[in-house]
Amino acid sequence: MTDRGDVAVFGPGPGDGSDAGRASSPGRYPQQRPASARPASGPPAACGGEGPHAAVQEVLDGLPGSVTFLVPETGPDGRVADFRIAAASPEATDVAGRRGRELVGLRILEAYPGVAGSELWRGYLDALATGVRYEGEPFEYAEESEGVPRLSRFAVRAAPSSQGLTVSWVRLDSGERDRRRLTVMQRLAQLGWADWELTRNETTWSEQVYTIFGRARRLGPVALADLPRHALAEDAPALEAAVRRLLGTGEAVDHAFRLTTPDGQVRHVRIVAEGETDAHGTPVEVHGFFQDRTAVAHAEQQLLEHERTALAQRSQLAAERELAADLQHALLPLPEQSLRLAGLTVDVAYHPLQEGLNVGGDWYSAIELPDGSALLVIGDVAGHGLGAVATMAQLRFTAKGMAVTGSSLPTILARLNALLLHSSDRSFGTATMIMARYHPATSTLDWVQAGHPPPLLLRDGTPRYLPAPGGILLGATNTPDYAQSTLRLLPGDHLLLYTDGLVEFPGESLDRGLDRLARVATESAGRERFLDGVQDALVAPQQRRDDICVLHIAR
Repeated sequence: MTDRGDVAVFGPGPGDGSDAGRASSPGRYPQQRPASARPASGPPAACGGEGPHAAVQEVLDGLPGSVTFLVPETGPDGRVADFRIAAASPEATDVAGRRGRELVGLRILEAYPGVAGSELWRGYLDALATGVRYEGEPFEYAEESEGVPRLSRFAVRAAPSSQGLTVSWVRLDSGERDRRRLTVMQRLAQLGWADWELTRNETTWSEQVYTIFGRARRLGPVALADLPRHALAEDAPALEAAVRRLLGTGEAVDHAFRLTTPDGQVRHVRIVAEGETDAHGTPVEVHGFFQDRTAVAHAEQQLLEHERTALAQRSQLAAERELAADLQHALLPLPEQSLRLAGLTVDVAYHPLQEGLNVGGDWYSAIELPDGSALLVIGDVAGHGLGAVATMAQLRFTAKGMAVTGSSLPTILARLNALLLHSSDRSFGTATMIMARYHPATSTLDWVQAGHPPPLLLRDGTPRYLPAPGGILLGATNTPDYAQSTLRLLPGDHLLLYTDGLVEFPGESLDRGLDRLARVATESAGRERFLDGVQDALVAPQQRRDDICVLHIAR
């Protein structure tokens, strides 16, 4: 079964074996209709208004809910061996996600073998044999979705006709599943809904709001007018003004405030609410939600603290210049530059697909850390536009700040992953990245990755891609596991870090793009400016479909 509304009740899904169900029940109930009325076994009839059941399909096209028309198929002994779906209503859906006319032509026991031998299957055969409509007890069906077993309940009706069965069904547990799904969504998003019935002075909170406020369920919810009393003293006046607007005119509010839980925790909370008014414009109901933004606020505070630590070591003039440079770099990295860091030569090239505000999320960072090591980062945020740039800036500054304070590379990736997961704007919620720290005293390069294309090492004229340590892309899961690898750089080595725009081309596989990059890098090894050779051969504006960012590291 699937969790999406009304679904087909035939079995656990296609791909579970096409013959297992057919051997279980055929032959137990003989077909009682004349041979002339039996559909011959054979290929499925075409859907979409053609074939002998086009008129039935036309009728089902106008029906709501989940309805299919089944025609029996007989075996060599003349007994019913299976049913084929000859027509389906637009809202009928099966476990594989096929919907409406996509179901037409499927055979029940082939596509849903779990139905074989069930009470439902016997009901189908009885209805066909006796001509009496089948309405069984609620049909329970065990399914497994992504390894999690679930039990679903359906009310099924099968009405016989001269040619087959018209089957309709209603899912009986959809409301319960919707409530469970809503609870999980609220918990993962750290938000909960609230309703205030002003005329009856009644307040209703979802369970997650009690968690956000740290309030015992037995104490009940907080009235809207009393909400400012639970905010910190400095936040109470602004919250009170927002509540007055809600109670006075019903004007929608989106307001952030802080509160202290009974165990002394300070939480950053956001309320979004609006009122419903009567005919006189007086609010009678207020509906909204609370969101716990504590993790986001802490991450933002850490970002600011790391930035202050780094900037405090420089004079005010240098700090202003660096801030201006960082802002320019965050919004649109410099097209090309060459740096000397910790004994390494680092050449950078950035080629946006589009100019202006529609800049992409490709970015890099190359700085020397206070201990004399070098931090080298390249990343790619999903999407384009200001949202992608804002996410890029968050990742870039947070990564730099944590590296300056000495955090390990796997720890930095884990914190960046948490930052994306708890961001209030999830439109750009994933990113890939490679982060490396070079230690000149040992000539070693420690590096980690989060779902990013592998670095290319060119040594003694031979290219090879470095085996990637474990690491999933940022923002994909709450339980990531990031590993670290170490590479010793030798004199004459060339190391390329790049975004996928350099190797992905329309209509070809990624492996082909990687092979091309390795070949071009080998051919460019003898050039005075190695990166120029790579760009000249690969960066063709008419072929590109994405931004390109490349770091060339040479010892």
